[in-house]
Amino acid sequence: MSTITYREALREAIREALIADERVFVMGEDVGHYGGSYAVTLGLLEEFGPERIRDTPLSESGFVGAGIGAALGGMRPIVEVMTVNFSLLALDQIMNNAASLLYMSGGQFNVPLVIRMATGAGRQVAAQHSHSLEGWYAHIPGLRVLAPATLDDARAMLAPALDDPDPVLIFEHAMLYGTEGELTDDAHTRDITSAAIRRRGEDVTIVAYGGTLRVALGAAEVLAREGVDAEVVDLRSLRPLDTSTILTAVSRTHRAVVVDEGWRSGSLSAEVASRITEGVFYDLDAPVARVCGAEVPMPYAKHLEDAAMPQVADVVAAVHALGA
Repeated sequence: MSTITYREALREAIREALIADERVFVMGEDVGHYGGSYAVTLGLLEEFGPERIRDTPLSESGFVGAGIGAALGGMRPIVEVMTVNFSLLALDQIMNNAASLLYMSGGQFNVPLVIRMATGAGRQVAAQHSHSLEGWYAHIPGLRVLAPATLDDARAMLAPALDDPDPVLIFEHAMLYGTEGELTDDAHTRDITSAAIRRRGEDVTIVAYGGTLRVALGAAEVLAREGVDAEVVDLRSLRPLDTSTILTAVSRTHRAVVVDEGWRSGSLSAEVASRITEGVFYDLDAPVARVCGAEVPMPYAKHLEDAAMPQVADVVAAVHALGA
C-alpha cells in the first residue's frame, strides 16, 4: 500500500464527497486558489471549479452563517475555519443558530452542516492560533463533535458526518497534518459514535483524543519497558462521549489518566474524570488523574510551548503517581 499523509486522507474524503453528492461544496478562507491553510483542499478548485470550492472573505461569522443558510436550503456545505481560535468569531452562529434551530423550530429545521477546523499547539504560532477549545464546543447540545486522530478516521469520518442531519464539528490537530502512514482496508467506513481501543492493557487506562493520542501511545510504550501495561482509549467522538467504552476499560484496569491539551479548569478531561468517578467509583484503586495544558495563553517560544503542552514524561509520571 502507498503511504499517505493525514492531510491527503482528509482531501480524499472531501473529493469523494464532492463526487458522490452534487449538494456538497467547500467554503472557507483560502480553500480555493491557495489550497487551504494546511493544504487539505489543494487541487480541488482546479478539479471542481469555483462554484463548489468557494473562497470566502475573512469573516468567520459571515461565511459560517452562509453555510448554515445553505444547509437549511438543502445543500451539504463543508465549512473550513482556519483555526479553532478564529471560530470564536462565529460562536454566535454555531451555538445560537446551527446548534439551536432544530429545537427552536419544534423539529422543523435540521442544519446538515459540517465545520472543519484546525486545533492544538506545537507549531510556534502563539496564542492567536494554538489553543484546544474543542471542549467548549463539546459542552453545547445540538452539536456532534469529532476529533479524528488517525489516518483511517481522517479518511472515513467525513462521509457519516455529511449524512448526519444536524451540525457536526470536526477538529483536526494541526500537528497531525503531515503525519504519514497507510490506510487499512476499512478506512472508507467509520463509526462516529464510539471510542476506540488503540492499545490493550491491564494496569491503567489512558484516555486521550486528537493530538494527545500520540502522547498517550508514547507514554504506553515507555511504561511497557518499565513493566506497566497501559490501555489507551481514543475518544474520537467528544460529543456524544462513548461513556460505556471508557467505563468498561477503567473497570478492568482500576486506574485512569485522562490526557487533554486543553486547559484543566472546566475541561473535557474534567467531564471524562467525572463520568469515571460516577460510573465505576468502586472499581478504582486510585483517584482519576488528569494531564492537561498549562493554564496560560499559549507561548510562542518553543521551550515554553513544549512546557505548556502534555508530554510523554508527564503522562508516565501521572501513571506512576497512581501506584501503577
